[in-house]
Amino acid sequence: MNATATHTPRFSDPTQLVPELGDISVALFKLAANGEVPRGTVALMHLRAGQLVGNTYLTVLHTGNAQRAHVPEEKITAVASWQDAPYFTDAERVALELVEAVLTLGRGGERVPDELYARAAEHYNEAELATLAMVIGQVTFFIPLAVIGKPLPGVRPSQQWRADSAE
Repeated sequence: MNATATHTPRFSDPTQLVPELGDISVALFKLAANGEVPRGTVALMHLRAGQLVGNTYLTVLHTGNAQRAHVPEEKITAVASWQDAPYFTDAERVALELVEAVLTLGRGGERVPDELYARAAEHYNEAELATLAMVIGQVTFFIPLAVIGKPLPGVRPSQQWRADSAE
């Protein structure tokens, strides 16, 4: 049975329900695409975040984004097991480690210890590090919409939400 046949998003279009979301979304996407961090690294970070929160919509969405960013298929497939996969650069590894440090609960101790920050600083300058932090912030901003709103995996955002409008 087709999953989309039995699955209906919980919200109508969130940009209609909360019009400010459109401007915020544009600003967040502009920030993540500011050129400080390679587009492929951003896509891998977003994909890993979707995996960490266990959300199929985000995982499918960010897999497609990684493909459009020309991330090699081996990296896309192996991002869930990046720690022992041979496909990632050291810079990509530390970016993925930052995502996990921020999003994984119960790690004990400081989420991003000085040692992790120092390793990240070996690969990224201060503007790039700030961008990495904001890239994580961008994807985490949208996690509640994905988890609570239950959009359909593989369906374009513009065709995503229930047809009824906010009244």
